[in-house]
Amino acid sequence: MRKKDGVWKKVAGLIRPYGHYLFFSLLFAVVSVALTLYAPILVGNAVDEIIGKGNVDFVKILEILRKLAVVIIVTALAQWMMNLCNNTITFRVVRDVRVMAFAHLQKLPLQYVDSHPSGDTISRIITDVEQFSDGLLMGFSQLFTGVVTIVGTLVFMLSINVKISLVVILITPLSFFVAGFIAKRTYTMFHRQSQTRAEMTSLVNEMVGAQKVVQAFGYKERALKEFEEINERLKECSLKATFFSSITNPSTRFVNNLVYTGVGIMGALGAIRGAISVGQLSCFLTYANQYTKPFNEISGVVTELQNAAACAKRVFDYLDEETEEEDSVAALEIGKADGSLKLDKVSFSYQKDRKLLKNLNLSVKPGQRIAIVGPTGCGKTTLINLLMRFYDVDEGTIYMSGNSIMEIKRDSVRKNYGMVLQETWLKSGSIAQNIAYGKGDVTREQIVDAAKAAHAHSFIKRMEHGYDTLITEDGGNLSQGQKQLLCIARVMLKLPPMLILDEATSSIDTRTEIMIQQAFEKMMEGRTSFIVAHRLSTVRKADCILVMKDGNIIEQGTHEELLEKRGFYANLYESQFA
Repeated sequence: MRKKDGVWKKVAGLIRPYGHYLFFSLLFAVVSVALTLYAPILVGNAVDEIIGKGNVDFVKILEILRKLAVVIIVTALAQWMMNLCNNTITFRVVRDVRVMAFAHLQKLPLQYVDSHPSGDTISRIITDVEQFSDGLLMGFSQLFTGVVTIVGTLVFMLSINVKISLVVILITPLSFFVAGFIAKRTYTMFHRQSQTRAEMTSLVNEMVGAQKVVQAFGYKERALKEFEEINERLKECSLKATFFSSITNPSTRFVNNLVYTGVGIMGALGAIRGAISVGQLSCFLTYANQYTKPFNEISGVVTELQNAAACAKRVFDYLDEETEEEDSVAALEIGKADGSLKLDKVSFSYQKDRKLLKNLNLSVKPGQRIAIVGPTGCGKTTLINLLMRFYDVDEGTIYMSGNSIMEIKRDSVRKNYGMVLQETWLKSGSIAQNIAYGKGDVTREQIVDAAKAAHAHSFIKRMEHGYDTLITEDGGNLSQGQKQLLCIARVMLKLPPMLILDEATSSIDTRTEIMIQQAFEKMMEGRTSFIVAHRLSTVRKADCILVMKDGNIIEQGTHEELLEKRGFYANLYESQFA
C-alpha cells in the first residue's frame, strides 16, 4: 500500500495548482447532496398531508411542490457546475502529465532510449496516461458526491430517528470491509495488466516497423506465436482484474440490501407504535436507498482508481528516471567552433565491467578529414557518440576548440556537427520540411540549392507535388536511397563547421555515389570531417585514417602510409580489392 500511497501523494501534488476548482467542486457537491437529501423530506411532508380519501390539503401540497421544483432546478445546476469543475481538474492534470512525459523524453539520456523498448515508453506516455485520466475523472465525479451523500444522509436520518439510524451505522462497516478486501487484489491485477499491455504495444510497434524483414525471413509464424503468448497472458490478468472488479458491485449491493431491509423492518415497527409518521417512514426508506447507492458507485470508483493507480505508477516511474545532467551555469556557449578536436586518454564502456574504448588519444586540426575504419563492434559509432556528447566519457577528456566538451553546453556541441547516418530518419511532413528540419527560418530557394547539392533535386521534381510532397512516417513511400539523399540535403542546408558521415552512402547506387562524393568533397572543404566507412574506397583521400580494433586505435596514418606498413589496414584493404 505504501507504493500506492506514494502514487496518490504525487497525484495530489499535480492537483494542487487547481485547488480552487477542487474547492468549488466540493462546494457544489455539498449543495447538490444537501438539496437531494432535502427533497425526501418535502415528499414525506406531502405524504402526511394526504390524510385519507377525500381529505387532502391541496394548498399545502401545492406549496410543497413549488419548493420541490426549486430544489430540483438548483440541484441540477449544482451538479452541472460540479461536473464542469471536475472535468476541468482532470483534463488539465492529464494535460500537464502528458506535457511532462513528453518533455521528460527530450531530457532522458540516450542510454535510457537504447536500453528500453520504444513500445513500452509509448505505452506509458499514451495508454497509461489515458487510463489514469479515466480513473481520475470517475474518482472526482462520483467519489466526492458519494462520500458527501453518505455523511449527509446519516445526519438527516439521525435528525429524524436515532434508533433506526443505528441499524444503518452498524451494518455499514461490512460494506467497507468487502470493498477494501476486493480493492487490494484488483490493484495487483491491474498493475500486471498494464505491464503486459506495454509488452504487447512494444511487440506490435517492433513488428510494424520491421514488417519487410519479418516477411523476408519467414518470421510470421514465430511473431504470431509470440503475440499469442503475450495476448494469452494479457487475457488471464485482464480476466482476473475484471473478475475481482466485477464482484465488488454485487457484494456491496448485497450489504446495501441488508441495510434497506433493516430500515424497512425497524421503520414499520416504529410506525405501528406511532414513533414515526408514514411520511417519515417514506422519507427514511428513500434515505436508506440514497445512502446505499453511493456504496455501489464508490465500489466501481475504487476499481477504476486501482487501475488508475497502477497506470499512474508506471507513468511516475518513467518520470522518475534520471535525466541528462544539466549543463552547469558556467557552461560555455560556442557559436562556431574552429574545427579542432583532441582526445586525451579517453576510456568508455556501456557496461562498467566491459571496457570498450581504452586510453584513446587523438589530435585533429581544423579542416582535417579523419576516416574511422575497422571491423564491426570495434567502437567506431561509440566514438561518434562521445564526440556528440550522446554519452559522456568514463575517463579522460575530449577537447573542442581548446575547451573540454564537459564545460560546453550540449546544444552548443551538437550544433557544431552535421550528421549523415547509415540509418535514415524522416518525420511525417513535406519533403521541404524534412530538408529544413532543425534549421529554423529558411527560404525555398535555400532548400532547393541544398537538394541540388545533394543530387536529390531531380527525383524530388519528378514527384507529383515536388517539394510539397507529403511523406509518410520515416519516409515509408520513398526508397532507401532517396531517404538518404534527403538526409544529406538536410546537412547541406546546415553546413556546420564539423561533419560526421557514418556510412552515408551505403544505400546509394554506384553512379549516384560518385556524384554524392563530389558533393561531399565540396561540403568538406575547410570543415573538420569524420568519415566512418566499411568500404575503404571512400576513405582514400582522408588526411588521417584511424584503424580501430577492440576499442583501440591500432594504426594511424594516410592511405599510402598504412598500405606500406603491411598491417591490419592493408589486410582489410586487400580483402576488399583482391
